[in-house]
Amino acid sequence: MILAAGSSSRLGRPKQLLEFDGMTLLSHSVIEAANSNASIVVVIIGKNPDLIVKEIDNDIVHIVENKDWEEGMASSVRLGLKTMRDIDTELEAVIFMVCDQPYISSSVLNELMIKYQQTGKPIVTSNYGEATGPPALFHKSLFSELMELKGDVGARKIIQQHAHQAETVLFPQGEIDIDTKEDYEALKTL
Repeated sequence: MILAAGSSSRLGRPKQLLEFDGMTLLSHSVIEAANSNASIVVVIIGKNPDLIVKEIDNDIVHIVENKDWEEGMASSVRLGLKTMRDIDTELEAVIFMVCDQPYISSSVLNELMIKYQQTGKPIVTSNYGEATGPPALFHKSLFSELMELKGDVGARKIIQQHAHQAETVLFPQGEIDIDTKEDYEALKTL
């Protein structure tokens, strides 16, 4: 699931549409998710839906508009999870990813799935070196907790509460995400 519903308030324009390496950040995220071993790819859009939807190949993903995007990330998590469970009632796990990590790749997403299969741990997150974060995989045993999230929070609280049940995969470039104009300018110099 690609979370792409935010307003990009710190950036001042839709970060989903920022160009990097010849395509938008959102297009890159969609392509990498579609090229992974995931059986379903859902993209949650919110603010600026008419602009954002033009960047998504409707043939390879399911697009869902979150009309409650102003509540924050939790509303997208809940809507996306409900959508995925409606599509696949036997859904075993879900990966949450954001659209502002320019170095996300299908191989990172596949590594999350492999680590989950190898360890049986219900949470597999990305390790950036100094911190952990998205993309992150959650087993269905945690879906009810994810559905209870409220406000502008992601699943970090759930990860912390179940830290003893979590594994990680290395994704050092995951620490690079675009939230401000300065972040974007720095990215263009890499």
